[in-house]
Amino acid sequence: MYVYILRCSDGSYYTGVTNDLEERFEQHSQGIHPDSYTFSRRPLELVFYEMFNSPLAAIAFEKKLKKWSRKKKEALIQARFDLLPEMARKKFTKREVE
Repeated sequence: MYVYILRCSDGSYYTGVTNDLEERFEQHSQGIHPDSYTFSRRPLELVFYEMFNSPLAAIAFEKKLKKWSRKKKEALIQARFDLLPEMARKKFTKREVE
């Protein structure tokens, strides 16, 4: 299983999971599903993928990525793993601390 991130033509990111990365990318690129997020945002670029032995682990990672901020996804895409722990820390405003 693969978890992948596509960069869309509008600069947004799409995160997905599949067991056949090449075929799934081709489906996105060809616009097989007109109702999909990527259909009107082509052309697409595959900017990240990771392979998993367990479908459950892949799905769990995909769900985690979908909650990440744009900056955190970009750090992952750029392999800036050193930045990920800092981006994971919640930023408290003064009001939340009081």
